[in-house]
Amino acid sequence: MTSDHKSCAALLRKAYQGPPIPPLREFLEPGDAAGAYEIQRLNTDYWVTQGRRITGRKVGLTAKAVQAQLGVGQPDFGVLFADMELPDGGTLRASTVLQPKAEAEIAFLLNSALPGPDISRAQVEAAIAYAMPAIEIVDSRIAEWKITFADTVADNGSSAFYVLGEARKPLEGLDLWSCGMVVEVNGTVASLGAGAACLGHPVNALTWLAQTLAASGDPLQAGDVVLSGALGPMVTLNPGDQVRASIGGLGSVSFTYKEDRA
Repeated sequence: MTSDHKSCAALLRKAYQGPPIPPLREFLEPGDAAGAYEIQRLNTDYWVTQGRRITGRKVGLTAKAVQAQLGVGQPDFGVLFADMELPDGGTLRASTVLQPKAEAEIAFLLNSALPGPDISRAQVEAAIAYAMPAIEIVDSRIAEWKITFADTVADNGSSAFYVLGEARKPLEGLDLWSCGMVVEVNGTVASLGAGAACLGHPVNALTWLAQTLAASGDPLQAGDVVLSGALGPMVTLNPGDQVRASIGGLGSVSFTYKEDRA
């Protein structure tokens, strides 16, 4: 940890109130994963001391096309807090975000922890209580979304809020590979995708996360919620939008984006 890391962490926290800030070149090289995760950790620790409660993790950069765009060969992750969850059918207030986008994902709830360095996909599947349809509302404190890998990691995986659908389905009988996904905005199709778009399979993304966190000494725990990554392109949001995501076998989840600023 350096004074630059602390300064960058503080700058990112302040940027949540706007306006967005320039890319973090003063503090991080574009591919500096270690420095970026250190900044993420500093802010996570700060927020926990302020009373925020960790409820799980999110996986990002699960699409090969996005990895290629940012010049990386692996996903990234961020932290989920309890105050980031919106109710299904609820409202996202414009005053709480800067430049939001929405993406449909499959979320998992874990019924057991995943410690140890050599976690198999079978162990991961056994630890899943159920799957849920989800929408992640991503946001960036970096102006115009001009992000590198280091920018998005330091910025908690460009996270903001998430919505979990009411359906709770065990893995048995689900096809999370070929399942289709549709995002509608105001009743019009805005994004299409499938389970296979998420690192080949959403459980692959969860397995990568479990292995990565266990190796770092901070394993996933029973009760954690994990957003496994986008199933299709992100959708830019505008106040007044009604957003619904439907995923084959899992059902739908929705929210409304409302203007509440003077």
